[in-house]
Amino acid sequence: MAPPALGSQVAAAASVPVGSDSLAKGAALKGNSTLNFRTKPCIGMALAWKNRTQQPRRLNKVLCMSVQQASRSKVAVVPIELEKAKEPPLHLYKPKEPYTATIVSVERLVGPRAPGETCHVVIDHGGNVPYWEGQSYGVIPPGENPKKPGSPNTVRLYSIASTRYGDSFDGKTASLCVRRAVYYDPETGEEDPSKRGVCSNFLCGSKPGDKVQITADIQNVVHLTWCPYQGPSGKIMLLPEDDPNATHIMIATGTGVAPYRGYLRRMFMEDVPTFKFGGLAWLFLGVANSDSLLYDEEFTNYLQQYPDNFRYDKALSREQKNKSGGKMYVQDKIEEYSDEIFRLLDGGAHIYFCGLKGMMPGIQDTLKKVAEQRGESWDQKLSQLKKNKQWHVEVY
Repeated sequence: MAPPALGSQVAAAASVPVGSDSLAKGAALKGNSTLNFRTKPCIGMALAWKNRTQQPRRLNKVLCMSVQQASRSKVAVVPIELEKAKEPPLHLYKPKEPYTATIVSVERLVGPRAPGETCHVVIDHGGNVPYWEGQSYGVIPPGENPKKPGSPNTVRLYSIASTRYGDSFDGKTASLCVRRAVYYDPETGEEDPSKRGVCSNFLCGSKPGDKVQITADIQNVVHLTWCPYQGPSGKIMLLPEDDPNATHIMIATGTGVAPYRGYLRRMFMEDVPTFKFGGLAWLFLGVANSDSLLYDEEFTNYLQQYPDNFRYDKALSREQKNKSGGKMYVQDKIEEYSDEIFRLLDGGAHIYFCGLKGMMPGIQDTLKKVAEQRGESWDQKLSQLKKNKQWHVEVY
């Protein structure tokens, strides 16, 4: 991803507000767990639990809207016209002329033992800022750019965590998965408010009805210089739908799960006439502990309802051990299933990586080691995967 001055500014900004703790080994970033969001009624679909024991331990609106009915019936979506576009939406709203959207809800996603706070933010764009699964929105937080007095804050990019139909299935909202960035001095243990993530704290602290400026000039805002594997951020993570029976291996750390939530809702929750998924979706999610899992009830429900089409593996660094007795990171899970993953890649599977950029060196080292054990050249294999458009990376 590569370009002019604006790209580098956005890249630097985007690296702060969206994050995951699964591979971060420093103790500086911690979340603020004091927010208390009230439980709200379900919106967008009826929740049909077979019995009370099935209810998730943290029942709130985001889960009400996202956990599929036990009957396996899918949710109708509108407007179907959103399926007719031949190219993904680009160049809609630029940083100098953003769209003013409205916050619908902000819900805490993680439990009390999570080393940070992650929120599910639903934004009403009125159907005016359409997108495809795997794309990103730019958010301009209110206030003045401290580095350029008199100028607005720069754009921060967030992968969209919903399908084009949004959480209410009507094509009028988009959802973001945002981790509040808070800095604590490692020596004193005291928070330094001056180093808070401006945009993540704005979004996580928003209330229903608050206004938010978003951009969707996705192709021009960034060809991210910090991601050597990636092309334009508006296209590289799009879900290939030319083969509904394809295999998709999705690897995420923390909030990097956002685009995969959109993929999986489209595959298993929504009744989309033009896309009937019959392949395999395999999600690897790395977080610190079980309280840090994001959308876990939703993914577990897919696993129960579609065991032949969905696999779900978790790497909990503070609760699980790898085969060497160390912490379990997502690359350890990859190594655990490496033979099967390589076989699927040889058969044409797509593989996706999303999360902190620090995830990639460990994963690349693991894949290279496995390839060498198999008598293959990882460099040649990676080159072929890229040539075949099977390799998709979005890291920040």
